[in-house]
Amino acid sequence: MKATLYRLENQQLVQHIAKQDASEPYAQLVLCFGSRIQLADPDVYRIVNQKFPASQITMCSTAGEIFHETVQDNSVVAVAITFDNTLIKSARVNIDAFKNSEDAAQALVHQLPLEGLVHILVFSDGGLVNGSDLVKGLNKAAGENILVTGGLAGDGAEFKSTLVGLNEMPAQGNIVAVGFYGENITVTHGSQGGWDTFGPEREVTKATGNKLFQINHHSALDLYRKYLGPDADHLPGSALLFPLSVTLPGSPQPVVRTILSIDDEQESMTFAGDIPEGSKVRFMKANFDKLTAAASSAAQHTNQDKERKPDFSLLVSCVGRKLILGPRIDEEVEAVIDSLGYQTPVAGFYSYGEISPFNEGGDCRLHNQTMTITSFYEHA
Repeated sequence: MKATLYRLENQQLVQHIAKQDASEPYAQLVLCFGSRIQLADPDVYRIVNQKFPASQITMCSTAGEIFHETVQDNSVVAVAITFDNTLIKSARVNIDAFKNSEDAAQALVHQLPLEGLVHILVFSDGGLVNGSDLVKGLNKAAGENILVTGGLAGDGAEFKSTLVGLNEMPAQGNIVAVGFYGENITVTHGSQGGWDTFGPEREVTKATGNKLFQINHHSALDLYRKYLGPDADHLPGSALLFPLSVTLPGSPQPVVRTILSIDDEQESMTFAGDIPEGSKVRFMKANFDKLTAAASSAAQHTNQDKERKPDFSLLVSCVGRKLILGPRIDEEVEAVIDSLGYQTPVAGFYSYGEISPFNEGGDCRLHNQTMTITSFYEHA
Protein backbone atom coordinates (compact mmCIF):
# COMPACT_ATOMS: atom_id res chain seq x y z
CA MET A 1 0.00 0.00 0.00
CA LYS A 2 1.29 3.42 -0.97
CA ALA A 3 -0.26 6.75 0.02
CA THR A 4 0.84 9.98 -1.60
CA LEU A 5 -0.22 13.43 -0.40
CA TYR A 6 -1.08 16.31 -2.73
CA ARG A 7 -2.11 19.93 -2.42
CA LEU A 8 -3.78 21.97 -5.14
CA GLU A 9 -1.50 24.85 -6.14
CA ASN A 10 -1.98 27.02 -9.22
CA GLN A 11 -4.41 24.52 -10.77
CA GLN A 12 -2.01 21.62 -10.26
CA LEU A 13 -1.79 18.83 -7.68
CA VAL A 14 1.66 19.06 -6.08
CA GLN A 15 3.12 16.20 -4.03
CA HIS A 16 4.15 16.57 -0.40
CA ILE A 17 7.82 15.83 0.24
CA ALA A 18 7.12 13.40 3.10
CA LYS A 19 6.67 10.44 0.78
CA GLN A 20 6.75 10.50 -2.98
CA ASP A 21 5.53 7.49 -4.90
CA ALA A 22 4.78 7.49 -8.60
CA SER A 23 1.39 5.90 -7.96
CA GLU A 24 -0.91 8.11 -10.05
CA PRO A 25 -1.73 5.61 -12.81
CA TYR A 26 -2.41 2.83 -10.30
CA ALA A 27 -4.17 4.55 -7.40
CA GLN A 28 -7.48 2.86 -6.66
CA LEU A 29 -8.69 5.47 -4.17
CA VAL A 30 -8.36 9.25 -3.82
CA LEU A 31 -9.63 11.05 -0.73
CA CYS A 32 -10.01 14.77 -1.36
CA PHE A 33 -10.71 17.41 1.30
CA GLY A 34 -11.28 21.13 0.76
CA SER A 35 -13.29 24.16 1.72
CA ARG A 36 -16.87 24.32 0.47
CA ILE A 37 -16.03 27.28 -1.80
CA GLN A 38 -13.14 25.40 -3.38
CA LEU A 39 -15.03 22.15 -3.91
CA ALA A 40 -17.96 24.03 -5.47
CA ASP A 41 -15.62 25.02 -8.31
CA PRO A 42 -16.03 22.48 -11.18
CA ASP A 43 -12.37 22.91 -12.07
CA VAL A 44 -11.32 21.22 -8.83
CA TYR A 45 -13.06 17.94 -9.58
CA ARG A 46 -11.90 18.14 -13.20
CA ILE A 47 -8.25 18.53 -12.12
CA VAL A 48 -8.42 15.62 -9.67
CA ASN A 49 -10.26 13.39 -12.13
CA GLN A 50 -7.81 14.11 -14.94
CA LYS A 51 -4.86 13.17 -12.73
CA PHE A 52 -6.54 10.02 -11.39
CA PRO A 53 -8.89 8.84 -14.15
CA ALA A 54 -8.97 5.22 -12.94
CA SER A 55 -9.52 6.01 -9.24
CA GLN A 56 -12.53 6.06 -6.98
CA ILE A 57 -12.61 9.74 -5.95
CA THR A 58 -14.30 10.95 -2.77
CA MET A 59 -14.67 14.65 -1.97
CA CYS A 60 -15.63 16.17 1.37
CA SER A 61 -15.90 19.81 2.40
CA THR A 62 -14.26 20.83 5.64
CA ALA A 63 -13.81 23.30 8.47
CA GLY A 64 -10.06 23.11 7.81
CA GLU A 65 -7.77 20.78 5.90
CA ILE A 66 -5.02 18.64 7.46
CA PHE A 67 -2.02 18.28 5.16
CA HIS A 68 0.54 16.17 6.98
CA GLU A 69 1.95 18.40 9.74
CA THR A 70 -0.02 21.56 8.90
CA VAL A 71 -3.62 22.77 9.17
CA GLN A 72 -4.89 24.90 6.29
CA ASP A 73 -7.99 26.89 5.38
CA ASN A 74 -9.66 27.38 2.01
CA SER A 75 -7.35 24.87 0.34
CA VAL A 76 -7.69 21.50 -1.39
CA VAL A 77 -5.65 18.49 -0.26
CA ALA A 78 -5.78 14.90 -1.45
CA VAL A 79 -4.29 11.50 -0.72
CA ALA A 80 -3.94 8.93 -3.50
CA ILE A 81 -3.83 5.35 -2.24
CA THR A 82 -2.53 2.36 -4.17
CA PHE A 83 -3.24 -1.09 -2.76
CA ASP A 84 -1.34 -4.25 -3.53
CA ASN A 85 -3.74 -6.87 -2.19
CA THR A 86 -6.88 -5.03 -1.13
CA LEU A 87 -10.15 -4.59 -2.99
CA ILE A 88 -12.27 -1.49 -2.51
CA LYS A 89 -15.87 -0.76 -3.42
CA SER A 90 -17.73 2.51 -2.99
CA ALA A 91 -21.34 3.68 -2.71
CA ARG A 92 -23.34 6.89 -2.43
CA VAL A 93 -26.84 7.91 -1.36
CA ASN A 94 -28.53 11.29 -0.96
CA ILE A 95 -30.61 12.10 2.09
CA ASP A 96 -33.39 13.59 -0.06
CA ALA A 97 -34.35 10.10 -1.25
CA PHE A 98 -35.05 8.79 2.26
CA LYS A 99 -37.43 9.36 5.15
CA ASN A 100 -34.59 9.83 7.63
CA SER A 101 -30.83 9.54 8.10
CA GLU A 102 -31.03 6.07 9.62
CA ASP A 103 -32.76 4.66 6.54
CA ALA A 104 -30.24 6.40 4.28
CA ALA A 105 -27.33 4.88 6.19
CA GLN A 106 -28.74 1.37 5.96
CA ALA A 107 -29.35 1.73 2.24
CA LEU A 108 -25.79 2.97 1.79
CA VAL A 109 -24.22 -0.03 3.52
CA HIS A 110 -26.51 -2.45 1.69
CA GLN A 111 -24.92 -1.31 -1.59
CA LEU A 112 -21.64 -2.83 -0.41
CA PRO A 113 -21.16 -6.63 -0.60
CA LEU A 114 -20.61 -7.90 2.95
CA GLU A 115 -18.44 -10.91 2.09
CA GLY A 116 -14.83 -10.10 2.95
CA LEU A 117 -15.71 -6.58 4.10
CA VAL A 118 -13.31 -5.40 6.81
CA HIS A 119 -13.85 -1.66 7.11
CA ILE A 120 -16.28 1.04 5.98
CA LEU A 121 -15.07 4.63 5.68
CA VAL A 122 -17.95 7.13 5.68
CA PHE A 123 -18.12 10.80 4.66
CA SER A 124 -21.49 12.44 5.21
CA ASP A 125 -23.15 15.78 4.64
CA GLY A 126 -22.78 17.67 7.92
CA GLY A 127 -25.87 19.86 7.77
CA LEU A 128 -28.80 17.93 6.32
CA VAL A 129 -27.93 14.54 7.85
CA ASN A 130 -28.66 13.74 11.51
CA GLY A 131 -25.38 12.28 12.71
CA SER A 132 -26.90 10.32 15.58
CA ASP A 133 -29.40 8.59 13.29
CA LEU A 134 -26.66 8.06 10.71
CA VAL A 135 -24.54 5.97 13.07
CA LYS A 136 -27.62 4.01 14.18
CA GLY A 137 -28.23 2.99 10.59
CA LEU A 138 -24.58 2.23 9.94
CA ASN A 139 -24.41 -0.04 12.97
CA LYS A 140 -27.63 -1.88 12.09
CA ALA A 141 -26.52 -2.57 8.53
CA ALA A 142 -22.82 -3.28 9.16
CA GLY A 143 -23.23 -5.54 12.18
CA GLU A 144 -20.75 -6.13 14.97
CA ASN A 145 -17.69 -7.34 13.06
CA ILE A 146 -17.13 -4.51 10.57
CA LEU A 147 -15.27 -1.41 11.71
CA VAL A 148 -16.92 1.87 10.70
CA THR A 149 -15.13 5.24 10.91
CA GLY A 150 -15.32 8.61 9.18
CA GLY A 151 -16.80 12.04 9.73
CA LEU A 152 -19.36 14.69 8.87
CA ALA A 153 -18.41 17.31 6.29
CA GLY A 154 -17.81 20.89 7.39
CA ASP A 155 -18.28 24.43 6.18
CA GLY A 156 -15.70 26.35 8.17
CA ALA A 157 -17.42 28.21 11.00
CA GLU A 158 -20.34 29.15 8.72
CA PHE A 159 -22.61 26.10 9.29
CA LYS A 160 -24.52 26.93 6.07
CA SER A 161 -24.04 23.96 3.74
CA THR A 162 -21.62 21.11 3.17
CA LEU A 163 -20.57 19.10 0.12
CA VAL A 164 -19.75 15.41 -0.34
CA GLY A 165 -19.18 13.55 -3.61
CA LEU A 166 -18.19 10.24 -5.19
CA ASN A 167 -16.79 10.16 -8.73
CA GLU A 168 -18.61 13.39 -9.62
CA MET A 169 -19.01 16.96 -8.47
CA PRO A 170 -19.77 17.01 -4.73
CA ALA A 171 -23.24 18.12 -3.64
CA GLN A 172 -25.38 18.73 -0.57
CA GLY A 173 -27.08 15.80 1.13
CA ASN A 174 -24.68 13.11 -0.04
CA ILE A 175 -23.37 10.27 2.11
CA VAL A 176 -20.45 8.26 0.72
CA ALA A 177 -19.04 4.92 1.87
CA VAL A 178 -15.82 3.19 0.85
CA GLY A 179 -15.56 -0.50 1.70
CA PHE A 180 -12.19 -2.24 2.19
CA TYR A 181 -12.03 -5.98 1.51
CA GLY A 182 -9.70 -8.87 2.15
CA GLU A 183 -7.36 -10.43 4.69
CA ASN A 184 -4.40 -8.23 3.79
CA ILE A 185 -5.76 -4.96 5.15
CA THR A 186 -5.72 -4.05 8.85
CA VAL A 187 -7.49 -0.90 10.01
CA THR A 188 -7.12 0.53 13.51
CA HIS A 189 -8.85 3.45 15.20
CA GLY A 190 -8.39 5.87 18.09
CA SER A 191 -10.52 8.71 19.45
CA GLN A 192 -9.72 11.06 22.34
CA GLY A 193 -11.11 14.34 23.63
CA GLY A 194 -8.91 15.83 26.32
CA TRP A 195 -11.55 17.94 28.07
CA ASP A 196 -11.94 18.52 31.80
CA THR A 197 -15.31 17.74 33.38
CA PHE A 198 -16.63 19.77 36.28
CA GLY A 199 -19.74 19.90 38.43
CA PRO A 200 -21.95 16.98 39.50
CA GLU A 201 -23.53 14.47 37.14
CA ARG A 202 -27.15 15.31 36.30
CA GLU A 203 -29.99 13.67 34.36
CA VAL A 204 -31.67 14.90 31.18
CA THR A 205 -35.37 15.12 32.05
CA LYS A 206 -36.74 16.87 28.95
CA ALA A 207 -35.28 16.65 25.45
CA THR A 208 -36.39 16.11 21.87
CA GLY A 209 -33.82 14.79 19.41
CA ASN A 210 -30.82 17.11 19.66
CA LYS A 211 -32.72 19.79 21.60
CA LEU A 212 -32.19 19.88 25.36
CA PHE A 213 -34.77 21.62 27.56
CA GLN A 214 -34.42 20.42 31.13
CA ILE A 215 -31.79 18.89 33.40
CA ASN A 216 -32.99 17.56 36.75
CA HIS A 217 -36.39 19.14 35.94
CA HIS A 218 -34.87 22.63 35.74
CA SER A 219 -34.12 24.82 32.74
CA ALA A 220 -30.95 23.46 31.13
CA LEU A 221 -30.16 26.87 29.65
CA ASP A 222 -30.47 28.63 33.03
CA LEU A 223 -28.19 26.05 34.63
CA TYR A 224 -25.72 26.34 31.79
CA ARG A 225 -25.60 30.13 32.09
CA LYS A 226 -25.01 29.82 35.82
CA TYR A 227 -22.00 27.54 35.35
CA LEU A 228 -20.49 29.65 32.58
CA GLY A 229 -20.50 32.77 34.73
CA PRO A 230 -19.09 35.77 32.80
CA ASP A 231 -18.66 33.59 29.68
CA ALA A 232 -22.46 33.34 29.44
CA ASP A 233 -22.50 36.88 28.05
CA HIS A 234 -20.77 35.56 24.92
CA LEU A 235 -23.20 32.75 24.09
CA PRO A 236 -23.63 30.97 21.75
CA GLY A 237 -20.02 31.46 20.61
CA SER A 238 -18.55 30.70 24.04
CA ALA A 239 -20.43 27.38 24.08
CA LEU A 240 -17.61 25.83 22.06
CA LEU A 241 -15.43 26.28 25.14
CA PHE A 242 -17.93 24.38 27.30
CA PRO A 243 -19.34 21.24 25.61
CA LEU A 244 -21.33 18.61 27.43
CA SER A 245 -20.25 15.13 28.47
CA VAL A 246 -23.20 12.83 27.75
CA THR A 247 -23.59 9.22 28.88
CA LEU A 248 -26.42 7.82 26.77
CA PRO A 249 -28.87 5.35 28.32
CA GLY A 250 -27.35 1.86 28.20
CA SER A 251 -23.88 3.12 27.22
CA PRO A 252 -20.92 2.55 29.56
CA GLN A 253 -18.93 5.56 28.32
CA PRO A 254 -19.73 9.23 27.71
CA VAL A 255 -19.56 11.02 24.39
CA VAL A 256 -18.97 14.74 23.94
CA ARG A 257 -21.68 16.94 22.46
CA THR A 258 -21.04 20.40 21.02
CA ILE A 259 -23.63 23.14 21.51
CA LEU A 260 -24.64 24.64 18.16
CA SER A 261 -27.21 27.21 19.24
CA ILE A 262 -29.45 28.41 22.06
CA ASP A 263 -33.07 29.57 22.05
CA ASP A 264 -33.99 32.01 24.84
CA GLU A 265 -37.71 31.84 24.10
CA GLN A 266 -37.89 28.04 24.35
CA GLU A 267 -35.11 27.94 26.95
CA SER A 268 -33.46 25.22 24.88
CA MET A 269 -29.99 24.27 23.68
CA THR A 270 -29.38 22.58 20.33
CA PHE A 271 -26.50 20.10 20.09
CA ALA A 272 -24.58 18.43 17.25
CA GLY A 273 -26.10 15.06 18.13
CA ASP A 274 -29.08 13.65 20.00
CA ILE A 275 -29.32 13.87 23.80
CA PRO A 276 -32.08 11.43 24.83
CA GLU A 277 -34.05 11.80 28.03
CA GLY A 278 -32.47 9.72 30.77
CA SER A 279 -28.93 10.58 29.65
CA LYS A 280 -26.44 11.57 32.33
CA VAL A 281 -24.57 14.82 31.66
CA ARG A 282 -21.67 16.82 33.06
CA PHE A 283 -20.27 20.16 32.01
CA MET A 284 -16.85 20.34 30.38
CA LYS A 285 -14.22 22.99 29.75
CA ALA A 286 -11.21 23.29 27.47
CA ASN A 287 -7.70 22.41 28.59
CA PHE A 288 -5.21 23.33 25.87
CA ASP A 289 -2.45 20.98 26.95
CA LYS A 290 -4.85 18.06 27.43
CA LEU A 291 -6.35 18.60 23.96
CA THR A 292 -2.92 18.19 22.39
CA ALA A 293 -2.04 15.22 24.60
CA ALA A 294 -5.34 13.56 23.63
CA ALA A 295 -4.47 13.85 19.94
CA SER A 296 -1.19 12.08 20.63
CA SER A 297 -2.98 9.39 22.63
CA ALA A 298 -5.46 8.76 19.80
CA ALA A 299 -2.53 8.29 17.41
CA GLN A 300 -0.76 5.90 19.75
CA HIS A 301 -3.91 3.80 20.02
CA THR A 302 -3.95 3.27 16.25
CA ASN A 303 -0.24 2.40 16.16
CA GLN A 304 -0.78 -1.12 17.45
CA ASP A 305 1.91 -2.80 15.37
CA LYS A 306 5.11 -1.76 17.12
CA GLU A 307 7.24 -3.24 14.36
CA ARG A 308 5.96 -0.85 11.68
CA LYS A 309 4.24 2.49 11.20
CA PRO A 310 0.88 2.88 9.46
CA ASP A 311 0.87 3.07 5.68
CA PHE A 312 -1.57 5.97 5.99
CA SER A 313 -3.45 7.71 8.81
CA LEU A 314 -6.67 9.67 8.33
CA LEU A 315 -7.31 12.43 10.87
CA VAL A 316 -10.83 13.73 11.55
CA SER A 317 -10.90 16.40 14.24
CA CYS A 318 -13.71 18.68 15.39
CA VAL A 319 -14.30 22.25 14.27
CA GLY A 320 -14.73 23.12 17.95
CA ARG A 321 -11.16 22.09 18.71
CA LYS A 322 -9.93 24.22 15.82
CA LEU A 323 -11.79 27.30 17.02
CA ILE A 324 -10.59 26.80 20.59
CA LEU A 325 -6.93 26.11 19.81
CA GLY A 326 -6.83 28.95 17.29
CA PRO A 327 -3.23 29.74 16.28
CA ARG A 328 -2.07 26.70 18.26
CA ILE A 329 -4.08 24.28 16.11
CA ASP A 330 -0.99 22.88 14.39
CA GLU A 331 0.15 21.57 17.77
CA GLU A 332 -2.42 18.75 17.88
CA VAL A 333 -1.48 17.60 14.38
CA GLU A 334 2.23 17.82 15.21
CA ALA A 335 1.55 15.68 18.29
CA VAL A 336 0.00 13.03 16.02
CA ILE A 337 3.00 13.15 13.69
CA ASP A 338 5.36 12.74 16.65
CA SER A 339 3.47 9.59 17.68
CA LEU A 340 3.15 8.05 14.22
CA GLY A 341 6.48 9.13 12.73
CA TYR A 342 7.09 11.76 10.07
CA GLN A 343 7.22 9.21 7.25
CA THR A 344 3.62 8.12 7.88
CA PRO A 345 1.47 10.05 5.37
CA VAL A 346 -1.19 11.97 7.29
CA ALA A 347 -4.19 13.85 5.89
CA GLY A 348 -7.71 14.69 6.95
CA PHE A 349 -10.08 17.46 7.92
CA TYR A 350 -11.90 19.38 10.62
CA SER A 351 -15.48 18.18 10.81
CA TYR A 352 -18.95 18.73 12.22
CA GLY A 353 -18.83 15.29 13.85
CA GLU A 354 -16.47 12.34 14.09
CA ILE A 355 -17.49 8.70 13.53
CA SER A 356 -15.62 5.96 15.37
CA PRO A 357 -16.08 3.34 18.06
CA PHE A 358 -14.70 4.02 21.50
CA ASN A 359 -11.07 2.96 21.84
CA GLU A 360 -12.22 -0.22 23.55
CA GLY A 361 -14.26 -1.17 20.46
CA GLY A 362 -17.95 -1.80 19.93
CA ASP A 363 -20.32 -0.02 17.57
CA CYS A 364 -19.35 3.22 15.88
CA ARG A 365 -20.46 6.38 17.66
CA LEU A 366 -20.98 10.01 16.77
CA HIS A 367 -18.39 12.10 18.62
CA ASN A 368 -17.87 15.84 18.94
CA GLN A 369 -14.76 17.68 20.10
CA THR A 370 -12.47 14.67 19.57
CA MET A 371 -9.43 13.89 17.50
CA THR A 372 -10.36 10.66 15.73
CA ILE A 373 -7.75 8.74 13.75
CA THR A 374 -8.05 5.78 11.38
CA SER A 375 -4.79 4.05 10.45
CA PHE A 376 -4.30 1.62 7.59
CA TYR A 377 -1.79 -1.24 7.28
CA GLU A 378 -1.58 -3.53 4.26
CA HIS A 379 0.23 -6.85 4.46
CA ALA A 380 1.80 -8.88 1.68
